[in-house]
Amino acid sequence: MGIVKDTVSGFWNLILGLFTTGKYLPKKSVTLQYPDERWPMPERSRGVVVLLSDPETGELNCNACQVCMKQCPVHAIDVEQIKDPETKKRYPGKFTIDNTICCFCGICEEVCNFDAIKLTGKYEFSVFNKAELIYNKEKLQELGRDVKYTPKKKQKPAADEKPEKDAKTEKIGTESVEEKAETKPGEENS
Repeated sequence: MGIVKDTVSGFWNLILGLFTTGKYLPKKSVTLQYPDERWPMPERSRGVVVLLSDPETGELNCNACQVCMKQCPVHAIDVEQIKDPETKKRYPGKFTIDNTICCFCGICEEVCNFDAIKLTGKYEFSVFNKAELIYNKEKLQELGRDVKYTPKKKQKPAADEKPEKDAKTEKIGTESVEEKAETKPGEENS
């Protein structure tokens, strides 16, 4: 009796599966043929981290201030600063990102004041050897060459000027001080 019940149950499940497949067969497929077709990544997607360069000169935007390295919660970024003695400009001598421990949080991009680092929509960076996921400065710059970005607006420091006072405000302020001086303690001003 158990064999017949299992056979009928199996046959019923097969029919149910074929019915479900037949229901979706005439509809358009949503599956992509991966190497040939790719999903367009959203603008703010967090893929691999890259270094951005000036589109005109090709020089890195990074001046090795090490803020991204200090703010990285998993310490995936390592930057060594080199200062040119002639021009007094700083640049990264060594800039590495360890993608094996990077959590793609985006803090490095947020704290960078020089538009030097960005998380892109590139997500194809699987390799056979784990050591290949540690990207050096040249690899990061090469990945970032075709990344479009809009430079952040530089914030100007606030001016030290005092706001001009209105003549009425100044007069009211002095009158209230004089009135308080004329009243004796215990008397209320009406």
